[in-house]
Amino acid sequence: MRDPRLAKLAQVLVHYSLKVRPGQLVRIAGPAVAAPLIVEAYREALAAGAHVYTRVGVDGLDELFFKQASEEQLRYISPLTLQEIETIDADLGIWANYNTRSLTGVEPRRQAIRREATREVSRRYLERAARGELQWVGTQYPTYADAQDAEMSLAEYEDFVFGAGLLDRPDPMAAWEQVHLAQERIAKFLETKDELHLGGPHVDLTVRVGGRKWINAAGENNFPDGEIFTGPVETATRGLVRFSFPAIYGGREVQGITLTFQEGRVVEATAEKGEEFLRAMLDVDAGARTLGEFAFGLNYGITRFTRNILFDEKIGGTVHMALGSAYPETGGVNTSGLHWDMICDMRADTEVRADGEVIYRNGKFLL
Repeated sequence: MRDPRLAKLAQVLVHYSLKVRPGQLVRIAGPAVAAPLIVEAYREALAAGAHVYTRVGVDGLDELFFKQASEEQLRYISPLTLQEIETIDADLGIWANYNTRSLTGVEPRRQAIRREATREVSRRYLERAARGELQWVGTQYPTYADAQDAEMSLAEYEDFVFGAGLLDRPDPMAAWEQVHLAQERIAKFLETKDELHLGGPHVDLTVRVGGRKWINAAGENNFPDGEIFTGPVETATRGLVRFSFPAIYGGREVQGITLTFQEGRVVEATAEKGEEFLRAMLDVDAGARTLGEFAFGLNYGITRFTRNILFDEKIGGTVHMALGSAYPETGGVNTSGLHWDMICDMRADTEVRADGEVIYRNGKFLL
């Protein structure tokens, strides 16, 4: 039986997020477990007049690759991949897991090698997106594995996923347009500021954002969405932050991360669990120890941690920071094969000052 919410989601993704036009080349990529959403999105993109093709993944191939590939194979990038990135007009990525821990047993160094090898592909993808040549969006298809990580039943998780996307509203696209307007006011305000200082029991951190653009993320690239982000000045981050939730990357979970920054770079890093993996990722390349992103989570309909960064970085009342690659459209210039988001809860006993003025307290802007 078809879930009518999937058809509604496909409509929003194709028409609101990607804004698909007749004649465009559209790629839809996702694992086979997400087939019901892949089919609905394919149907909707065809109806919009696009030329559509799919890349459907098979469970177990990533684990097989990382465990058996030679170092030469780990470093190899197919020219077909590069040509694809240069050719597509729109890209819909669907995330869904058979097993969220399938790569836990992979040696961190092998993942680091692959990340470094794909850096140029990631850079070119983001560059085309920043120029408006490539529209992309990523979304979540609910599975048992993801529901288990979130400590919910599948039915509860489906309601959570579709609710966070405002798909329970009579007109979800109109609802997201309202989100865009509300967040735009905050983004424009922040573009008048130079230095932000975060203070609280687990954070004493200063980032500079003067001259950088704040991006209003309201469902165009992530769905669901609800954040504003920028690329901080690369040489100016200083201080300490202890991240409130586990940071998950490549199927590995690292808990209790504390980072100390000087002149923009991580100079000390510890973790209660997974410290070896953390250090391996910090040494992926020269840009991995610098922040490529700083963001405020503004989706107050998302209130709980689910071990899925698509939702967790949007939790209303949090900030998140990504080590590694910056999004060029922000003005950020840091490049890396890494982009690892980590979340700091700001909902109690915290404040943010902008150029000395308190603008945010206990998870909410004071505008």
